[in-house]
Amino acid sequence: MAIPPLVSTSAPHRQHYGVTLAVLALAGVAYALLQSAVAPALPEIQRALGTSESGVTWILTAYLLAASVATPLLGRLGDIHGKERVLVWVLVALAIGTALSGVATSLPLMIAGRIIQGAAGGIFPLAFGIIRDEFPSERVAGGLGLISATMGIGAGVGIVLAGVIVENLSYHWLFWLPLVLVVLATVATALFVPESPIKAPTRIAWGAAALLSGGLAALLLAVSQAVTWGWGSPKTLGLVAFALVLLGIWVRVELASRAPLVDMRIMRLRGVWTVNLAGFLLGFGMYGSFILLPQFVEQPESTGYGFGATVTEAGLFMLPSTLGMLLTGPMAGRLERRFGSKPPLVAGVLAAALSFVLLAVAHGDHIDIYVASALLGIGIGLSFAAMANLIVIAVPADQTGVATGVNTIMRTIGGALGSQIIASILSANVIAATGLPSEHGFTVAFWLGAVVLFVGVLASSAIPGRQQREPVLAGVAHAGRAA
Repeated sequence: MAIPPLVSTSAPHRQHYGVTLAVLALAGVAYALLQSAVAPALPEIQRALGTSESGVTWILTAYLLAASVATPLLGRLGDIHGKERVLVWVLVALAIGTALSGVATSLPLMIAGRIIQGAAGGIFPLAFGIIRDEFPSERVAGGLGLISATMGIGAGVGIVLAGVIVENLSYHWLFWLPLVLVVLATVATALFVPESPIKAPTRIAWGAAALLSGGLAALLLAVSQAVTWGWGSPKTLGLVAFALVLLGIWVRVELASRAPLVDMRIMRLRGVWTVNLAGFLLGFGMYGSFILLPQFVEQPESTGYGFGATVTEAGLFMLPSTLGMLLTGPMAGRLERRFGSKPPLVAGVLAAALSFVLLAVAHGDHIDIYVASALLGIGIGLSFAAMANLIVIAVPADQTGVATGVNTIMRTIGGALGSQIIASILSANVIAATGLPSEHGFTVAFWLGAVVLFVGVLASSAIPGRQQREPVLAGVAHAGRAA
């Protein structure tokens, strides 16, 4: 199987990497804000749009489905046609989708806007590729770490600000405020981010893209609707089976292709599949925490365990997590130079696991939640930064976009599964007199998050170290030249 050769284009002037990093970080924060800020405001949006609870959940589901379909595809388009060019058009689409949701007064229009927003998930793999192509080698890990941290930082800030915005303005401002950032990022990308010099002169395998997109969409739809439909319902099981069939066919097509959308030889490398597995498990814990912590502290004090927090106050409980990510993400470069990226990933996933253990055994005081939130943020910040760098150094340059896109989607799928399983646990453990989740239900969910993340520690420990990785990469490169 031949690997397409690289095409390098020179430019008379290259923008300073610090400016490029600032622009990419702005784009990442804007996207992450839009991803998370909507979730705490769903009850208010449901009331304002006059829709049902099952209907309003499609605002999140549509977003996830669009992201799952578009992220790896856009990453590959960037590899082929130029990452900066594709990123500009992705940001333009994100601005259109955000404006559409901002003016929406009906559920269909809101969902349409969210679909367009979700499709902008390609921002992160494109940004990773630009950093790999543009930055000095000693600055790549730090740049990847900062951009990776924006995923968690933006998500945390979105949860913190959602209550303030909805309680003092309206749900429309959940879109208008990020739209300002999106427009600024679009203009700045067009003006200041140089086009990447590395491209893969090939064409998109649209048949493979359709199989991958259909399989991911069916899987995420089944997972996101499992609580409503039932985990054992024919619709859920049928969609999961359909997804597995499509993804199985996709793998066979890719293995037989001379110009695959995703090079399966790369995905089979231990330095890649172990990172993707760790990303899946970390996504389970991270997105699960974004549901568990706010919902736990918002329970009324009459339950015997809740703090009776408002949506705004619940967001403040997540503030230590955001600060933890902000502090640890930019440290990725220094940590990578000293230890490599594997130790920070193992430490990060372990810190996230310990935060769930703390929540399971001690959640009666405010300080318990604050400490667990901070520990979780530190863990996510370290882990996200390390994962991006591990993927980038494990794959050829012309596979950066699609490989990091696949890793992003693994976190999304893990997050969707974690959120729905946790929702099922809480709905199955309620206080008979009030219908509210019981403390036992939250404790079980906390322990589940801890167990999943401890498995993530094992997956992270299986990632090859520096000495193991270099011969593997040399072998892949040699095989590509030979082909």
